[in-house]
Amino acid sequence: MKDKNVISRRSAITGMGAIIATAAMPSAIAGELRNDLYAGPDPQEDPTTKYPRPPFKNQRQPWPGLASKMEPQPDHGEKSYKGSGRLKGRKALITGGDSGMGRAAAIAYAREGADVAINYYPTEEEDAREVIRLIKAEGRKAIAIPGDLRDEAFCTKLVEEAVKGLGGLDIVVNNAARQQTQKSILDITTEDFDATMKTNIYAPFWIIKAALPHLKPGASIIGTSSEQAYDPSGDLYDYAQTKAATTNYIKSLAKQLGPKGIRVNGVAPGPIWTPLQVSGGATPEKLQSFGGQTPLGRPGQPVELASIYVQLAANDASYSNGQIYGASGGSGNP
Repeated sequence: MKDKNVISRRSAITGMGAIIATAAMPSAIAGELRNDLYAGPDPQEDPTTKYPRPPFKNQRQPWPGLASKMEPQPDHGEKSYKGSGRLKGRKALITGGDSGMGRAAAIAYAREGADVAINYYPTEEEDAREVIRLIKAEGRKAIAIPGDLRDEAFCTKLVEEAVKGLGGLDIVVNNAARQQTQKSILDITTEDFDATMKTNIYAPFWIIKAALPHLKPGASIIGTSSEQAYDPSGDLYDYAQTKAATTNYIKSLAKQLGPKGIRVNGVAPGPIWTPLQVSGGATPEKLQSFGGQTPLGRPGQPVELASIYVQLAANDASYSNGQIYGASGGSGNP
C-alpha cells in the first residue's frame, strides 16, 4: 500500500534536482513546475465513503461476466492509479487480467514500467481489449492471450507465448478463479467441482511448472487467495477449499524457491466488487448487500489492492516471502 506522504531519499534527491533545473527555465514554466512540486499531500479520504456502498442493484450475468456490464462499474485504477517506475523493465504474466484484481494489477504494473501479458477466457474479450489499450497507453508491451486455463496444454502454451511476446518473464500472477455459489454440497455436480479445481488449483500448478525455467533470482510469483481460506462461507464449499489450498501452495513454494532467489507471496481479498460476484459467485440477495457486513460497510474495489500486487513484485519487498497480504475491509483474515 502506497504512502504518498513518505519521502524517500531518491525522491528527495530527484525533487532537489527538479528545483535546481527550474532556475534555468523561463519564469512562467519554472513557476508552474514549482506549483506542482509544492502542491502538498493528497487530502485524506474517508474509506467508508470512498466507493459505492450497498444496497446494490439486483443484476446477473452469464459466467464469467464482464466488468463493463456491471452497475456500478468497478474501479480498477483506470484513472486513479499513478505509477512511479517501481517495476521498470519487468515482464509480467497475469491470469484473469481482463477484470477484477488481475486488471488492477495489469494497469498498475504498466504504470510502474512493466510489460504485461494477460490471460482471460475468450468471452471476456471486450474487457480484455480495454486493458490492452490501457497498457499500451503507458508505452509498454501488451500481450493478449485468451484461452481456457482448465486445459494443461493451453497453460503451457500460455507461458510460452508470454515469454516470446515479452522477451522474458520475471513476474507471474496466478489470479484467475472460478466461484459459483451453491446452497448445498448436493447441488454441486462433479463437472462443476472439477471445473473449480482445475481453474483454481491445477492451472497455477501447470503455469508455475512451465514458468520456472524462465525465472531468475529476483523473480516473483504471486497467488490470489481469499478470506474464504480462513473464514469459509457455507455456500462456497468448493471455492473456499481451493483458496485454502492456494494459501498453502504459496507458503510451501516459498520455502522451496526461496533459496533460488524467487519469492512467492499471496493476496487474500475480502468482498471485492468484480464480475466474479454477478456471474454466479453470489446469490442475488447477497449481491444486493455485498460488502455491507465489513467494518467499512462496503465492498472493496480492485484498485484498492493494486498497490499490494505492486509491492509484492517490487525489489524493495525483497524480504517478503511466503506472506499472505490481506485486504478485507477489517474482517475475514487472521
